[in-house]
Amino acid sequence: MVDLLEFEGKELFKSFGIKIPKGQLVHSTKDFRDFKEEHVIKAQVPTGHRGVNGGVLKFKTREEFIDAFNKISSLAFNGFKPTSFLVEKAIPHKKELYIALTLDRNNKSPVLLVSQEGGVDIEKIPKGMIKSLDLDIFLGILDYKKRQAFEFIELDENYRAQFYSIIDSMWKIFTEKDAELVEINPLAVTDTELIALDSKVSIEDDSLFRHQEYKRDEYSSDEIEMKAKKKGISFVRLNGNIGLIANGAGLTLATIDQIKLAGGMAGDFLDLGGTDDPARVAEAIELVKESNPKVLFINIFGGVTKADTVAEGIVQAINKLNINFKIVVRLKGFNEVKGKELLRKNGIDAFTDMGEAIMEVVKLANYGNSD
Repeated sequence: MVDLLEFEGKELFKSFGIKIPKGQLVHSTKDFRDFKEEHVIKAQVPTGHRGVNGGVLKFKTREEFIDAFNKISSLAFNGFKPTSFLVEKAIPHKKELYIALTLDRNNKSPVLLVSQEGGVDIEKIPKGMIKSLDLDIFLGILDYKKRQAFEFIELDENYRAQFYSIIDSMWKIFTEKDAELVEINPLAVTDTELIALDSKVSIEDDSLFRHQEYKRDEYSSDEIEMKAKKKGISFVRLNGNIGLIANGAGLTLATIDQIKLAGGMAGDFLDLGGTDDPARVAEAIELVKESNPKVLFINIFGGVTKADTVAEGIVQAINKLNINFKIVVRLKGFNEVKGKELLRKNGIDAFTDMGEAIMEVVKLANYGNSD
């Protein structure tokens, strides 16, 4: 997934008729000279939580601008150091809204989300204050869905046409740009207009052959995911405390499900594929280590993959890295006896049965406990 920078998302918004603040992209303190009005400077990084982490500051004078620029440029946001900065006119407004189009993977459909509360993390908004409207990818956003969204946010009737236009434009971006997320947070309500004060647009990376303008090395806002991508390893960060490495996407997904059923939660999806290169295995363990798991579960079903060489990679990783978590391994298949013997000599639990291994992993993770 390619997360566009805010200024890129806003350029898209503007080209599709969504109003944005007047602004310019700067790279040094020499690039901006308009100090007649209050402005805001924003770090341009492909990650969120910039405001609470000092990445968004207001200024009125040149001295305040230089001070704000120097402060923001010295910071890192989830590992990203900003090299460009968006400077915009500060927009006085009386209300902030949240609006987004994304994918509901459970229902396998697009979904429109709206809330009267904008400017905060969507996760922090109480569920009762968010309206979720399932959409049909072929029918688009029907009029009655727009009415439901507009009535929920309780805006004055004067804003209805603008609100509908914004939703239509967001849908065009969502579909024409193969987006997984098109978000405005906040959408400012002024005395006469609705203005997008921020943008978040994520493009499906498998569609980049259609959108070469967004192709880049950094496909993710997650630093570890980017490292994995550059190494050719399939890694996706999840929300649990159990690190996971398996061979084959099907086995990896099945393992995530089984961990969940056993009462735990995986902290990542990492698919080794068909490799049994010890160096590659050690590299995968190093990546998972960076996500700070409480326990690491390595689930290998050997066919093409040889169990003993995977075990060699695990031992290499323990000798090379300062491992501060327990490792549990399930080995099944070609050369499993040899692999298990090597692991046990190095103090690593080795199982044949996947269910038994997962029960041990969940027990070690103490999932849901703070200690």
